[in-house]
Amino acid sequence: MSYCVNCGVELDASAKTCALCNTPVINPNELSQKGHKTPFPQEKGQVETVKRKDMGILMTTVVLTTALTCGLLNIFVFPGAMWSLAVIGVCAILWVIMIPAVIYTKQSVYVSLLYDGISVAVYLYMLAYMIGMDNWFWQLGLPIVVWITILAELLTFCIRKLPRSFLTVSLYIFTTIALLCVGLEILIDRYIGAGIHIGWSAVVLTICAIVDIAIITMLSRRRLRNAVRRRLHF
Repeated sequence: MSYCVNCGVELDASAKTCALCNTPVINPNELSQKGHKTPFPQEKGQVETVKRKDMGILMTTVVLTTALTCGLLNIFVFPGAMWSLAVIGVCAILWVIMIPAVIYTKQSVYVSLLYDGISVAVYLYMLAYMIGMDNWFWQLGLPIVVWITILAELLTFCIRKLPRSFLTVSLYIFTTIALLCVGLEILIDRYIGAGIHIGWSAVVLTICAIVDIAIITMLSRRRLRNAVRRRLHF
């Protein structure tokens, strides 16, 4: 069953023209088989790629509007507590994180990680100010942020500047995980006054040390390294 493309009337199967408006009846399949040019487009249209600058403007507008709206609501509608600081802090962190992605792509990755750490520290301080207790921030929150930022910078440096392969990157990551866990437990024990000792992080440290030794062994033996690569397909 077919219909006229002009007036929409139902057409007979053998009709060559529409009985109502005399519009020619065209079968697209027959045209393509005979090599005739069809009245339908053959190429798929492509949407223009969104520019980074436009995306940056859009994201900045969304983040700024969200922060400003929550701030105004907090001041004029729900003035009981400074809850808007939590939302404004999250918006600030998101904006800092997206700077190297859509706003300023030439920014150094080390500077980006530093800005990320600073933004998280500022956010934690805003939370401390909001609840009226900043002791935990200076003794625990800020040291943890500083330690994680340092490890992130070192890991990035190793991946970018030192020999890079699947095995070497795995070695860098497992070493970073071990240092992170040990540092976190020391900082937590120092904050709660339980004395500095290694407990649960020793388990993570042992596992990471075993993996690191295995990776170093594979890296030092070419035949073993090649055998592992063939079997793991990397």
